Amino acid sequence: MAKIVQFHQLGGPEVLNIEEVPLRPPAEGEVSLRVQAIGLNRAESMFMHGYYLEPTQLPATLGYEASGIVTAIGADVDPMWLNKRVSTIPAWSPNQYGVLGTEVIVPVRAVAEYPSHLTPIEATSIWMQYLTAYGGLVELGQAKQGEFILITAASSSAGLAAIQIGKAERAITIATTRTGAKRGELLALGADHVVVTDEEDLVARVKDITGGAGARIIFDPIGGPLLDQLAEAAAPGALIVEYGWLSKAPTPFPLILALQKALSIRGYWLAEITIHPEHPERFARAKSYVYDRVKTGQLKPKIAKTFRFEEVGEAYRYMESNEQIGKIVLSVGE
Repeated sequence: MAKIVQFHQLGGPEVLNIEEVPLRPPAEGEVSLRVQAIGLNRAESMFMHGYYLEPTQLPATLGYEASGIVTAIGADVDPMWLNKRVSTIPAWSPNQYGVLGTEVIVPVRAVAEYPSHLTPIEATSIWMQYLTAYGGLVELGQAKQGEFILITAASSSAGLAAIQIGKAERAITIATTRTGAKRGELLALGADHVVVTDEEDLVARVKDITGGAGARIIFDPIGGPLLDQLAEAAAPGALIVEYGWLSKAPTPFPLILALQKALSIRGYWLAEITIHPEHPERFARAKSYVYDRVKTGQLKPKIAKTFRFEEVGEAYRYMESNEQIGKIVLSVGE
């Protein structure tokens, strides 16, 4: 028997239940993973509330990122995976798999060895955030030295990942946060500039920082009315990458500014890199980029807070409070 987190109705953390279920053997192309740590993501919160990018099929499980040890393999899986310490890459539909459990089944294409200097808690905190930021800034944005990158919701794990990748590409990062309480830590974590949007005029500050030029890449998970301000803060020919919908508000297209500045406003979902089979070389390139820089320490996950597996509801409530800076992790045992 294994313990897994399931929910039978849509809602907040209160709908989550830890249930005991029989552990099935892995099928073709799958492996069993004895879980040591689980990284939480905003996508899971959206999925359990019912406003993710795909409809939730009930009853449902949760979880994209786990680290652990491969204990069994299915047909056509290389035996070399047995007993490997791995972490999972978000490369499946949440209606197919979930890793919020003590022992879980995942597709073998979604497991990867992680650098040996990482703990399981760190190892479960790398793929979602760094692949998301890599896709927006490097694969799509082609970030270059000296360019200005505007990163909204910068205290999230993906926001911090974008700051680190911007630094790795020698760009100049402008991070936004709603309150001044996070300004100091964002600067300490590598942001070149921080704009506190509840206290400062976002457009005016970006124009001031960039000498009037505007940001060449904007990396935004919020959407809604903010997009108008982002278009104003953008440089001519800029790319605005929309990778989420945290505002849950209508997002009007800023047509006039897009025409005047020749803006590219691009919807982006990590599944473009990790799931779609028509671009396997892009998936391989992304994994290599993240692994190599995590191994050298150029990319290092920031852990906001660790909870016990049994505290899963409390952990998601903490996520939804927006108090964290970095990754929230469940410790299952090492």
